[in-house]
Amino acid sequence: MLQTKKEEGFIDLHASADGKYANFLMTPAPGTVNPVSQRVIDEGLNFVQMKGNETFKLAVKTLTKDVKEILAKNKINSADIPHFIPHQANYRIIKAVGDALKMNKEQVVVTVGKFGNTSAASIPMAINDIWESGRLQNGELMLLDTFGGGLTWASALLPFSGKAVE
Repeated sequence: MLQTKKEEGFIDLHASADGKYANFLMTPAPGTVNPVSQRVIDEGLNFVQMKGNETFKLAVKTLTKDVKEILAKNKINSADIPHFIPHQANYRIIKAVGDALKMNKEQVVVTVGKFGNTSAASIPMAINDIWESGRLQNGELMLLDTFGGGLTWASALLPFSGKAVE
């Protein structure tokens, strides 16, 4: 089993969900309510559906609030975060959250223009991108922030502890 040092673990993690907003961003089928059928396929219920304006507003509000809470709880100022790595779904959301947190463009990692919205892979890909470019060093603090269907969101505060894989 891989052994880690205390400074290589998570400092804090916040995860939340609110099902009353589930219809903002969801895939209606297939599932128990709408099993696979010709109707599901014909109506496109097997594809992600999103209420764009509502999702944008809620994402900015919840992500900003969550980040402020995790920083306050850990007595960290947003200016002390060298790498804010949000989910790379939409540049407007990333910019709005970064602006609300008063983070400068060097702090906010943006790769959506390079890779597009890669869904759940966007944060790991963004970490890899700044690691490979030399912008991220071992021990540097990262603040991860994500938002997803259902509706769910989470933030994590941790130091980077990259290790070469042999």
